[in-house]
Amino acid sequence: MPEQNVRDSFNFIDLFAGAGGLSEGFLQAGFKPVAHVEMNEFAAKTLKTRSAYYYLKGTDNLAIYKKYMQGKMTREELMKNIPASIIKTIINETMSDETLPSIFKTIDGIMKIRGIKTIDVIVGGPPCQAYSLVGRAQSSHMEVPMDEDPRNYLYKLYTRFLKRYQPRMFVFENVTGIESANGGTTWKNIQKYLKRVGYEIECREQNALTFGVLQNRRRMIIVGWLKGSGLKYPDFLEIKTDAVVNDLFKDLPALHPGESDDRYARTKASRYVTDNGIRTTDDVLTLHNCRPNIDRDIKIYRRAVELWNDGHKRLNYNDLPDELKTHKNRHSFVDRFKVVEGDEPCCHTILAHLSKDGHYFIHPDIEQNRSITVREAARIQSFPDSYFFEGPRTSQFVQIGNAVPPMMAKGIATGIFEQLYKGVSDGE
Repeated sequence: MPEQNVRDSFNFIDLFAGAGGLSEGFLQAGFKPVAHVEMNEFAAKTLKTRSAYYYLKGTDNLAIYKKYMQGKMTREELMKNIPASIIKTIINETMSDETLPSIFKTIDGIMKIRGIKTIDVIVGGPPCQAYSLVGRAQSSHMEVPMDEDPRNYLYKLYTRFLKRYQPRMFVFENVTGIESANGGTTWKNIQKYLKRVGYEIECREQNALTFGVLQNRRRMIIVGWLKGSGLKYPDFLEIKTDAVVNDLFKDLPALHPGESDDRYARTKASRYVTDNGIRTTDDVLTLHNCRPNIDRDIKIYRRAVELWNDGHKRLNYNDLPDELKTHKNRHSFVDRFKVVEGDEPCCHTILAHLSKDGHYFIHPDIEQNRSITVREAARIQSFPDSYFFEGPRTSQFVQIGNAVPPMMAKGIATGIFEQLYKGVSDGE
């Protein structure tokens, strides 16, 4: 079978899908989605909007999507152009022992209607707060102790899907702290459960930077394959680039706190942005709006950028004048004001904390003197400009911060495809 025909035939289910970063990478690599399961209302809406984009693109009707992006069409009007069978593949449901039968029934129905006999890949990663090192550092302030957090056990639900659908491979993404969570007990249990349902597994730390993303984002990527299948953990292709973070911002209009703009700047987009499909000639600029800031924060931002421009020095909160200090905690998180490394090959990890404030992600241009916008955060994560995040700005930041960068996901998907294709070729 020709490679392209095989590529188009592979499918996947996305669990704990979030805004769809992992899914986007698999879609770009040619995989076909069967279903996405996501509990958050706004993230599920984002997934539906992205599904609308792909449907309209496939039917040569992207002009309709463009109208929506330009604000010339309501979301309700947009969705009238999308078949219900497409929208129903986004399952907005909290996974639990009680809801799984209903979710399975929905997925089984989708497979029956489409004539899908088997699932090739299951992807996803349970919410990571309960495993993360930062989350554990903050656990003393939580209502529920970290070791009692129910999110520690969502992997059991993931394995229920593996047991039911027996995909040939799976991708389980999580934070680097997963191996040491609860003294290593959680990681041992995860491995035990994954192997118990018929899989060989391997876990390796991966960095988004090596997939061409301009961000230092380390994650644990667990890959599993059916026992005896002859498959293995892919050797992902390393992508090198000479771009710097500022290349993501060149064609975006300059803003000051509280401002927004829906027109691209006259400056030509960087080669990095166009070569990687982050911006195309048909795109409309959306979500380029920034928070208003009080005078105190603006003064701190300016100091932080001045220090960065002076030999890449970082602002220590304790070194601020007393009139600019408001936090009582002077011992931890003293780097709470941090500039995005515009002149470097990568910036520090984009976090969902962006929804709280933008202090940890200050724009490197001192003339703009603000935190980054939703669109800038999305670009750092390698989301295309055609990707629209639904919900209020706080939710948009959470969705972006929690996502797997699509360029990283595409690299992972390409490696998975090569394994599956090899398996099909060997079986011919």
